[in-house]
Amino acid sequence: MALTHTPRPEFGAPAPDFSLTGIDGKTYTLKGVRGEKGTLVMFICNHCPYVRAIAGRLAADMKTLQDNGIGVIAVMSNDTSTHPADSFDNMKKFAAQHGFTFPYVIDGTQAVAKAYGAVCTPDFFGYNAVGALQYRGRLDEGNPAKPVTAETKKELVEALLHIAATGKGPERQTPSMGCNIKWKNARAA
Repeated sequence: MALTHTPRPEFGAPAPDFSLTGIDGKTYTLKGVRGEKGTLVMFICNHCPYVRAIAGRLAADMKTLQDNGIGVIAVMSNDTSTHPADSFDNMKKFAAQHGFTFPYVIDGTQAVAKAYGAVCTPDFFGYNAVGALQYRGRLDEGNPAKPVTAETKKELVEALLHIAATGKGPERQTPSMGCNIKWKNARAA
C-alpha cells in the first residue's frame, strides 16, 4: 500500500463527463447525477484501509449532502485483476454493508479516473452548481493519530454546503490521503 496525497486542485476546472455502470445495473452519467446545488464525484474502493476507516462516516455525510441538493457518486477505478477485493460483486457487498445511498459505479477502463486526475482512494472532487471544481480535500480531520469525536470537523460536508450556498469553495483545503489507485499494467502496490 503506497500512501498518496491529492495534489492542489485546479479551481474552476469543469467536471469531465462519464457513462459508467452502477452496482444496481443502471448506467450513470455526470448529467444524471448532478445536483441542483452541486456535485461530488469521489474515487473509492473496497479494500483500501483509508476508505474502510471512513466508510460509515462517508455514508452518513453523503446522505447530508444529498438532503441538501448535492448530487453524489462514488467511482471505483482499481484494477480488479490485481485487486479482486474491489470486484463488482464485492462493490455490491461493500455498499450494502455501509448503507450507501448514492450510486457506486465501476470505471473498468480507468478512463474516468485519468480524466479527473484521481490519484488515491479516497479522492474527492466537489463541484458547484455550474460544474466548476471548488473542492479537492479530505472527508474530515479524523485520522489514526486523532480519533473521530463529536467535535471532529466535517471538512467535506462544510465545504460542499458552503459551495451550495455561494458557488465557491473554501480557500484552505487539506489534501485527502489514501492508497494509490491500482493502475492496469502497473506493478501491484
